[in-house]
Amino acid sequence: MTRTITPRLRTLVLLFLAVTGALLAGAGPASAHAALTGSDPAQGVVVPKAPDQVSLTFSENVSTNDDSIRVLDPQGKRVDLGKPNNLTGTSYGVQLKSGLGKGTYTVAWQVVSADSHPVAGAYTFSVGAPSATVASVGDQNAGGGAVGWLYGFGRYMSYAGYIVLVGGAAFVLACWQRGAGVQALQRLVVGGWLTLTAATLWLLLLRGSYTTSGRFGDIVDLDLLGQVLQTKTGAALVSRLLLLAAAALFIAVLFGTYDKREEGADKRDLTFGLAIGGTVVAAGLAASWAMAEHASTGLQPAVAMPVDVLHLLAVATWLGGLTALLVALYRAPADIPVDSTAVRRFSRVAFGSVVALVGTGVYQSWRQLGSWSAFTDTAYGQLLLVKIALVAVLVGIASVSRRWTGRLAAPATARTHEDDATATDSTRTEADARTEADIQADADADAVAETEQEQEQEKETVKASAATRQATGTTDAAVGTGASARDETADPDRAAQLARQQAAKDAARQKRARDADPNRFGLRRSVLAEAGVAVVLLAVTTVLTQTEPGRTEQDAKAAAASSSSSSASSSTSGALTLDMSFDTGGTDGKGVVRVDLDPAAVGLNEMHVYVQRPNGRAFDIPEVKVAFTLAAKKIGPLPVAPDHVTTGHWAANGVQIPMAGDWQVSVTVRTSDIDQVTVSKNAQIG
Repeated sequence: MTRTITPRLRTLVLLFLAVTGALLAGAGPASAHAALTGSDPAQGVVVPKAPDQVSLTFSENVSTNDDSIRVLDPQGKRVDLGKPNNLTGTSYGVQLKSGLGKGTYTVAWQVVSADSHPVAGAYTFSVGAPSATVASVGDQNAGGGAVGWLYGFGRYMSYAGYIVLVGGAAFVLACWQRGAGVQALQRLVVGGWLTLTAATLWLLLLRGSYTTSGRFGDIVDLDLLGQVLQTKTGAALVSRLLLLAAAALFIAVLFGTYDKREEGADKRDLTFGLAIGGTVVAAGLAASWAMAEHASTGLQPAVAMPVDVLHLLAVATWLGGLTALLVALYRAPADIPVDSTAVRRFSRVAFGSVVALVGTGVYQSWRQLGSWSAFTDTAYGQLLLVKIALVAVLVGIASVSRRWTGRLAAPATARTHEDDATATDSTRTEADARTEADIQADADADAVAETEQEQEQEKETVKASAATRQATGTTDAAVGTGASARDETADPDRAAQLARQQAAKDAARQKRARDADPNRFGLRRSVLAEAGVAVVLLAVTTVLTQTEPGRTEQDAKAAAASSSSSSASSSTSGALTLDMSFDTGGTDGKGVVRVDLDPAAVGLNEMHVYVQRPNGRAFDIPEVKVAFTLAAKKIGPLPVAPDHVTTGHWAANGVQIPMAGDWQVSVTVRTSDIDQVTVSKNAQIG
């Protein structure tokens, strides 16, 4: 039996590792869940004199520290005075040193959004006139790099541990109470507890580095750990550890006292008490996610957090129970098989969980997306479509499992009536089957003992010779027979061989009896398929929790467009601003490019090009090229290669526009070695 099961379980583990690696490695830095919606001074503007402070406005509340907002002069030196202050609502400002000179200044920010995810970005503004700058912040490390990948893997394992712990315990209590004595199920639930505990400690250690520098050395920084413990996420992780201590007591009672309790009123009372206590602990563990992540901020948090708890409980009951059923079908001993009643009960529990999952999922989708267009226009919406498709596939396979369950649980009277209708043939077939089973079992036992029999061949030859000599007389034969019996009794190797042969026969008969029922065999296969899809679904869900909600992304786009429009209207007369969206088709290939041309007249012009991600963050890409074409006069394209100034900012002086007209401004954006696209817009220049 073990040789048959191991390859399937190994396949499931390999599938888990492959999907996790592909999704988490492709996810890159954790997407921002708080977006920059405004700044003062605004990105790219030229102000006549240095401001007293720089302020940033986000789509939600954020957490800051002394290095959250840094302002760098053209030489790359910090000119801010320390920790930002909360000005009003979601606006944060940092004071600047007095007497700042002219030139281009860089604002770099790195904060933690209210739903626990790090956010980073940078932009530039100029005092008096733009200038070259040596300040370079590069790509921010918040939530990225190897530490970000390890943190994402820890999140996946924490979800997996919770699902197995809660779902496995629920399966035993609600569906198959005899399973409390099955070692395979005990190991499964304890393994879920250990996984969740280890993952929680892992996340607590990684949290400081994950939200700040992204360096491995900061993982063991006790000062950072102390700061983490004072945050909302730190408090949630510590609360989870305390609840896991209560969960350990629950497991000890479930697989100890409860398993040994005889059926009766006392056991029913204990079942009720364990169900209430287990539900409280499971809900508390789910709340440790809800109180620190998506549900805790944004629209209707008072409703969203209980809904999120219910959603997690439904997922754990369904997928964790499914895992427990799979283990029980494959690993339960022959004397404690999973009966049809247990399978039928789980089918009802799973159906109720799916109903709750769909209801809470619809609410969460509306809350995080806000519009139908967000399904296709945002990364969150696209991932959500993948998750919905996987849930649909899982429900489809579950319907097949329900049919197998119905066949397995068919009334015994119906089977008896069918047997009576074909009594003679059934009897003969059954007898033949028993004969074939015995023959096959003997063959299996012979195969197991073949090597040992070869080793015993010499002994048998000696015994045969002794038997021949014993045939010479009755007295000698009797003596020889007694000696042979004593030899068999005294030979421990022979006794062990016989015991192994008998064990092989018993194991073969048990396996054949287990696989003889086609309904049970079909159910095992369909449940295994469900578990495989569930592994992929969990990986997609983990990445989804690290992706910026569609509603936030669209709000950030609208705010950026409004800011660009306001900036253009307040700029000097004759200046031109063009915003163009692009998509190179590759990974991280979407964004917005803005071209500022001043004074947008015939003759020499100053040009600035800004590239942003869809959420408004500055986007550093390998190459940007601009070309001007006046089709009416067959002039152009006139190429311009702007110089890279800082993150997401390129500039060029002395851009020559030879005559007035309706010019086409084309921008070529390259986001990788092979991903490139050209976007264009027409504008009146001169």
